[in-house]
Amino acid sequence: MMTGSRFCGLLADAGYDFFSGVPDSTFGAAFACLEADRARYLPAPREDLAVGAGVGAWLGGRRPAVLMQNSGFGTSLNAILSLAVLYQVPMLLIVGWRGHGPDAPEHVQTGRTMLDVLRALELPFVAAEPETVEADVARAAAEPAARRSPVVLLLREGMVKG
Repeated sequence: MMTGSRFCGLLADAGYDFFSGVPDSTFGAAFACLEADRARYLPAPREDLAVGAGVGAWLGGRRPAVLMQNSGFGTSLNAILSLAVLYQVPMLLIVGWRGHGPDAPEHVQTGRTMLDVLRALELPFVAAEPETVEADVARAAAEPAARRSPVVLLLREGMVKG
């Protein structure tokens, strides 16, 4: 586990200077940190709009990260694949992995199939583990620029708190 401040610090240390997304309780502490800095964080009403804002930020010379839960990932696939992937936009997609374990019924199938979906879409991803979460965040943060592609960082409940 890491604090929201530590999580935001790791991303800042990796050069991320633009964030957009739809709040998710999986990493609410990170949103609290980001919302305090309106120069770097643009709240979005929908995940696909956050992806579009991230692409725009990248075109403007910034390094974007987009935050969402995995149900929102599903609704943003068109923007991710036909915009960010197609145009090789190096953005970090930070996805709350709802349904990975016991959760509300509406999250179970999405959580259970998340890795299969990412593999089928050929999207690179890092599924953070509780024992190595800080190293996993740092590794995922470095991947988009190296790959010239969006990269998904999956975070489970409890990995980012307080």
